[in-house]
Amino acid sequence: MTISVFELFSVGIGPSSSHTVGPMRAAARFAADLAARDLLDEVTGVRVDLYGSLAATGAGHGTMSAILLGLEGFQPETIETEEMERRLEQLRETRTIMLGGATPIPLAQDQIGLHPQTVLARHPNGMTVAANAADGRELHRETYFSIGGGFVLTESEPHQNRSTSASPWSFGSAEELLALADRHDLPISEVMLNHELTTRSPEQVREQLLHIRDVMVACQDRGISRDGQLPGNLRVRRRARDWYQRLDAEDPNRDPEYAEDWVNLVALAVNEENASGGRIVTAPTNGAAGIIPAVLHYALHYTRAGKANPDDTAVKFLLTAGAIGSLYKERASISGAEVGCQGEVGSAASMAAGGLAEILGGTTSQVENAAEIAMEHSLGLTCDPIGGLVQIPCIERNAISAGKAINAARMALRGDGTHLVTLDQVIETMRSTGMDMSAKYKETSTGGLAVNVPVNFVEC
Repeated sequence: MTISVFELFSVGIGPSSSHTVGPMRAAARFAADLAARDLLDEVTGVRVDLYGSLAATGAGHGTMSAILLGLEGFQPETIETEEMERRLEQLRETRTIMLGGATPIPLAQDQIGLHPQTVLARHPNGMTVAANAADGRELHRETYFSIGGGFVLTESEPHQNRSTSASPWSFGSAEELLALADRHDLPISEVMLNHELTTRSPEQVREQLLHIRDVMVACQDRGISRDGQLPGNLRVRRRARDWYQRLDAEDPNRDPEYAEDWVNLVALAVNEENASGGRIVTAPTNGAAGIIPAVLHYALHYTRAGKANPDDTAVKFLLTAGAIGSLYKERASISGAEVGCQGEVGSAASMAAGGLAEILGGTTSQVENAAEIAMEHSLGLTCDPIGGLVQIPCIERNAISAGKAINAARMALRGDGTHLVTLDQVIETMRSTGMDMSAKYKETSTGGLAVNVPVNFVEC
């Protein structure tokens, strides 16, 4: 089954797709279920419990505040940053939510149960929500799993996400994807386009992809315009604005000599915005949200195709990247809590490398090779955020991985597409490596940099 590019690239809020966006969606879904069952008026209390990684780093990822907003009916795709900040301040003062936007219920962030040592069997990002009536009856209970990239499943739903869909253009492996492309003599972007056209018109696909591009650029621009410190006790200083001012003065004509500097800047700006809880495109996760915008910036400004037709280039790039991202989501994982950071920045670098390889004129085999190279050299990458915040090493790691994606694409184009390790093999290797990885390196802030850098707190 193939996941739509519009599921992999969704507009939301920072700092984490699995720890912020997913829990907000789960909570909103719970409130909607209560409304659909006509139970909202009967509810007098709500109990929320977080397990595993959600509990271990929830505070640093904004999980609890996202859940409160979700229970009020807010969605990450539509809530504005200013509205979110205003409503959270009100929630802190009143310690009361409006369940489903209608029913006042006493509930505050510090009343959410945290169980970091308890990992539910299905996924390390588990949460339960229960609603009770005045007489103590439990009206509704549900267990949710935030499985990465903002995707959410309930305990009763199969692991295959509800957003997958079948069409004559569906593919479940890179081998199938290449076979489709070869059979119809099409680039990977057009295979993915044909899959999207089974549910949308050509105009809708193009318009929505360009909207995703525009949101990425707007996020980058906001990051460049803001200074000061990022939220949290690490007191990390924003660098993008200063970098931009210096780089713009040094390179007013956008000389290719400075291309790598601009790529680094875009990744930095996007991830600083993500770390501050700003509006972001999940690509395919928030922790890795700067890589694809940064490599897309390179494709638009430093390739012949991008300079000649930036809109077409953006559409092709995102379609190709989305096709590759679907393979990671279906065949392995894009959740740092499940497979470490190789599943987040590794997947994003692989997607970006494939997208750029097609823009540079690569064959389908070269595109697959580019995606494989980027992941092969991300294998084993751990997720060990200092203080439980999506800041160190996450922000710089996006810039490094964007450069890796560009290098992988250029390496692949120097070859003829022949390569020993296939993309399917490296995806399976990433999955099995993640399963073998110690839990302390999977978004729990209990290993690696998170314990070896002297910080006397974890925001949990």
